[in-house]
Amino acid sequence: MCSRQELANAIRVLSIDAIQKANSGHPGAPMGMADIAEVLWRSFLNHNPNNPYWDNRDRFILSNGHASMLLYSILHLTGYDISIDDLKNFRTLHSKTPGHPEVGCTPGVEITTGPLGQGLASGIGMAIAEKILASYFNRIHYNIIDHYTWVFVGDGCLMEGISHEVCSLAGTLQLNKLIVLYDSNKISIDGAVKNWFSDDTIKRFQAYNWNVISDVDGHNAESIFQAINSAKKSGSKPSIIFFNTTIGFGSPNKSGTAEVHGAPLGEQEINNTKKQLHWKHPPFYIPDEIYNNWDARDTGENIERKWNSLFAKYKLEYPELSDEYTRRMSGLLPIDWSDQIFNFIIQSNENVKNIATRQSSQYVLEFFGKILPELLGGSADLAPSNLTMWSGSNPIHKYNSGNYIHYGVREFGMTAIANGISQHGGFIPYIATFLIFSDYSKNAIRMSALMKTRNIMLYTHDSIGLGEDGPTHQPVEQLSNLRSIPYMSVWRPSDTIETIVAWKFAIERYQGPTALILSRQNIEQFKRSRKQIDDIEKGGYILKEFGKLISIIIIATGSEVPLAISVAQSIHQLGYGIRVVSMPSIDVFEAQDFSYQESVFPRDIINRVVIEAGKSDSWYKYVGLQGIVIGMDTFGDSASASQLFKKFGFTKEKIVYRIKKLLKKNIINKE
Repeated sequence: MCSRQELANAIRVLSIDAIQKANSGHPGAPMGMADIAEVLWRSFLNHNPNNPYWDNRDRFILSNGHASMLLYSILHLTGYDISIDDLKNFRTLHSKTPGHPEVGCTPGVEITTGPLGQGLASGIGMAIAEKILASYFNRIHYNIIDHYTWVFVGDGCLMEGISHEVCSLAGTLQLNKLIVLYDSNKISIDGAVKNWFSDDTIKRFQAYNWNVISDVDGHNAESIFQAINSAKKSGSKPSIIFFNTTIGFGSPNKSGTAEVHGAPLGEQEINNTKKQLHWKHPPFYIPDEIYNNWDARDTGENIERKWNSLFAKYKLEYPELSDEYTRRMSGLLPIDWSDQIFNFIIQSNENVKNIATRQSSQYVLEFFGKILPELLGGSADLAPSNLTMWSGSNPIHKYNSGNYIHYGVREFGMTAIANGISQHGGFIPYIATFLIFSDYSKNAIRMSALMKTRNIMLYTHDSIGLGEDGPTHQPVEQLSNLRSIPYMSVWRPSDTIETIVAWKFAIERYQGPTALILSRQNIEQFKRSRKQIDDIEKGGYILKEFGKLISIIIIATGSEVPLAISVAQSIHQLGYGIRVVSMPSIDVFEAQDFSYQESVFPRDIINRVVIEAGKSDSWYKYVGLQGIVIGMDTFGDSASASQLFKKFGFTKEKIVYRIKKLLKKNIINKE
């Protein structure tokens, strides 16, 4: 029988060997956290390496993702589909072991981590999902949802501002099945953190209403075991355990220093380390006895088998509930989804009235909320403005598991939490704030796209049209920035019908987040033909044509679409044929085949105009050198919406004048 020290050392040596071979990586944290990881994974964590995505597994998140070799080593040792060759290929192209943990790349990785603090936030999202799902589906004698969320964090994670946002909320919601294990090695890249991180972190978490277990020796297996066991008995509070560790534990010359944080040890220091750890084996060699002690496959199979047996009985006693559980955890929509949404669109097309698209969104939510119990909403303290609540919204608090989270003023934390909720399964989260404040969330938005997470982001007050709040609240560059993120789908609908289609697209999209950009001010609505409704789903389509011989195309989005129609009518009166294209989603339009794109934008029509109250730069690929973009390339001002649109050139008269100049320059014939 191997000692715990030997089993932990297996993590250490695999980590330092892989980092040395890659000539890149972070050995310090894997070496320092190996003892904690060994106790957690071998004595507490419920998981099945043969089925990494079994529903009721415990979730483990390495928030300090630079310690990725810690996780890869554990996954390899416990029996996941990660070979010794995968470890040897650490940080190489197409390997299962990238520089930081990535969802979809490595079996057993729950969340893509690396940007510090976000793994902690997403872990809190997973704990929220577990708590709400359990309250909905569990019955007496049938705790089919009963698992923990474990999060490793380091000093850097707790320095990041997002940690304050999310840990405050976690304590408020009393997420008692969340346990955070804090590697307090007191070293970061710049050196000893005491000179820039002197918070009383214990009191900080006590103030958050957490269960705090402090001053635990992170290199003593018995102390580690007792601390984790105590955390599981915390009652109603989330727990954080403060482990005192030595970064680079085992390295005779580099442990306890910043030098071991983010660079290979070097061959000589690796030899010295292995000697100090009494490890006598060559690189990447693990004795069978150690493998046998680590192997979790049989145990995992037994745990899952017991759960499957419980679920089979649950299914017999609660057939409808079990079917709903299976549907939701599979991410599937109701069987009659397509019929219901089709009827809803047709009905809405017959009852148009001029409202803001944020109101259109609430109207859509009122319908979707009744047929999709998996919708889990929330807003960053702006529910009355974002209009994210519907008649069935039931706020979540420490005594109630509902379907709506009041996130408070925590935009960044909200977005990262929603990523975790989505990755857990069982929910489609939607979140909201003003478009301008999406900047606070930018890195979590990017992580959502990187993970291709099903997360719906509602951003209202989308332009200078919000008016008197002034340039601090008026988004200019945000829309362009969101569109630039890979795998992000961005919609700026012009009215209720386009908003319904945008919501439908977002809900049906399994591979990536969707942002819906919504107006504060009322917008004129348009009825559409069946073909036009179908074409909305293609991202861009012909909304109106004036005349038969089309020589000018106007492209518009959102609140500027009615303005484009008005401008087109005036230009047509001058004798020109003109087409108005509504383009609610550029990325979706650009995913269409060439023939459809050509049908909307024939290449021989070079006279093109874009009208959008946002940054103009991304539109020039559509208008070329011959066209014009009516956009915003300065910040806004504090005034009413009508005054601002006039000041910045978004009036029929000013746009018609500019188009006349364009026509004169390009010299085109009238019809």
